[in-house]
Amino acid sequence: MTGVRLGAILRRMITRLRISGMSCQHCVNAVFTALTPVPGIVSAQVSIGGAVIEHDGRATRELLEAAVESAGYSLDDAEDTRALPVL
Repeated sequence: MTGVRLGAILRRMITRLRISGMSCQHCVNAVFTALTPVPGIVSAQVSIGGAVIEHDGRATRELLEAAVESAGYSLDDAEDTRALPVL
C-alpha cells in the first residue's frame, strides 16, 4: 500500500448532516446530486432529513453546507467523526 493511499485511509472521516426542508425522494436526489462535485467525498448516503458523508477530510462543513444550500435546503447541523481504517 502506498504512503498516499495509506494517508487517505487514516484521514477518512464521516460527517453526519441534519438537513431541513427535505420531504420527498426528489429532495434526496437533489441533495445527492449537489454533493457529487464536493472534493474528497468517497460516498454519500442521503435520506429525507439528513445525510452521512464519508470523505478524506477535504469536504469541510462550509463546502457541504454550500452544496446543500445550492440544492435549496438548509444545513441544521454537522457532526464529524473519524472512521476507523480498514487495513
